[in-house]
Amino acid sequence: MEDFSKKLAITESNSMDIDGGCDSSKMLALLRKFLDIQEQRAQAYTKLKEGFADYMASGGEAAYQQLCSEITVEFNECSKQVLQMESLFLSPQCFHDDLARLLQSVQAQEKRKLELTATIQVLKKAGRPSERIVSHENCRFKKTMEHECVHVHEITEAAGTEEAEADAEYDNALKAAIRGVQEAVTNINEHLEEIRYEIAALEGQ
Repeated sequence: MEDFSKKLAITESNSMDIDGGCDSSKMLALLRKFLDIQEQRAQAYTKLKEGFADYMASGGEAAYQQLCSEITVEFNECSKQVLQMESLFLSPQCFHDDLARLLQSVQAQEKRKLELTATIQVLKKAGRPSERIVSHENCRFKKTMEHECVHVHEITEAAGTEEAEADAEYDNALKAAIRGVQEAVTNINEHLEEIRYEIAALEGQ
């Protein structure tokens, strides 16, 4: 499976229009647009999760790779638009460095969430070491229905310990990645709540 997070090539652009300054109505429009972008990201993650579940059930590699490419384009576009907003909030016409920092924080957490989501999917695809399917391509076949399996070996205490350690390492890595995603989501939601407070304050002016 492709680590789609590595494909993100974010570029900056200042195409958003703030001619004539940045009054409350334009600030509101920018912040509401940011919430819309976050909703797009959430929908993209839902599609990715569903697509990965289908992949694990059916093994449709081509379909999943196509989905990863499409999701990458969506994430890239969302990130590009947020970078534009950050630039606007740091510009002389619309200087609000506090909002720029909020958006930067969300971007950082979104990047972490994306990387850890990819890690989780790679781990789940591989499976626990003790449960991985064995390939018999290197085994010697004596008859049509019989073969001498190179994987058969005497089970020793050392071998059992090694396998248990590998499983424990896998479990810990998966749990850490899942916990990291949960923490990123919590941080993102807290930042979004701050954005909503800003919107409410502007609407009250």
